[in-house]
Amino acid sequence: MNRNVTIKDIAKAANVSISTVSRTLNGSPIVAPDKQRRVMEAAARLGYVPNASAQGLVRGRSMTIGVLTQDIASPFYNEVARGIDAGFSGTGYQPIFVNGHWQSQDESAAITTLIRHQVDGLIILGGRLDDEQLHKLAARYPLVLVGRRVAGLERRSLAVDNVHGAWLATTHLIQMGHRRIGHITGVASQRDALDRLEGYRLALAEANIAFDPKLVYEGDFNEGSGIQAVDHWLAQGTVFSAIFAANDQMAFGARLGLYRKDIRVPDDVSLVGFDDLPASRIALPPLTSVHQPLFEMGEQAAQLISQQLTAPDRPTTPPLLPLTLSVRESVRYNRALAP
Repeated sequence: MNRNVTIKDIAKAANVSISTVSRTLNGSPIVAPDKQRRVMEAAARLGYVPNASAQGLVRGRSMTIGVLTQDIASPFYNEVARGIDAGFSGTGYQPIFVNGHWQSQDESAAITTLIRHQVDGLIILGGRLDDEQLHKLAARYPLVLVGRRVAGLERRSLAVDNVHGAWLATTHLIQMGHRRIGHITGVASQRDALDRLEGYRLALAEANIAFDPKLVYEGDFNEGSGIQAVDHWLAQGTVFSAIFAANDQMAFGARLGLYRKDIRVPDDVSLVGFDDLPASRIALPPLTSVHQPLFEMGEQAAQLISQQLTAPDRPTTPPLLPLTLSVRESVRYNRALAP
């Protein structure tokens, strides 16, 4: 296949004008059928590959959607990205993924790069861009936010009820007899981390369990901070019988930290995560976790931005996506409280 074939070459091979070739390749109905056939046969014979950028200029669209993730290697973002890719299947649109690394400067730079590539819309997964920046982007481009809600952009947001999800996790541990429940938060500046901390505190309050700030450790959503939380609590002599981590990756880290101290899960300490990543089902022991419909979130994000592109006059407000608790073998009844 010769990628250097031009419409001038096709015109010469088909014995037609360059303008006839251009109109034919762009689907114009005013070209005579015989000339259309000759142009298409010549293009196929020469191995012509259309220039996507040039076609985009003609159509007024690039048929690409920019997707800002925070860490494309993360199993969380990978699962959402799979859903986005599936959601665009059959639409003609292709997603372009970039990383923000949880840094507002990196996110801004990544978005600038996407805009320079003339993407038709933007999907932003989490991140630290402030509300004002997001409103400015929404005023200029089709935009979908995944994992956060911004006042005034509700119709462009896909989010879950993080408070309720954390309440589910903590309440489950309380119902299993636990009172000293450590919580490993996400990055304190992130809305989902704050909401999960609120859900944790709400469950404790409903059970008349006093909130103890010593049982809260600020993590960063990565496995390492789960290990650090366990090391910190043990070094401080903090007593706990269970841990609720604000995501599965930190729960995996906490599990490793406990293992290194010869503390067994769930025999000695129960453990609950958040996200219900595929790896949670095959962890040792399988991890109880708040199930987020990550793949479905990605699919819906693709569908929502497609709707903005094709039917911008019929906006809808997506509901909060449901959360459930996947109960597995990482939690055991706290027999220390048994009568």
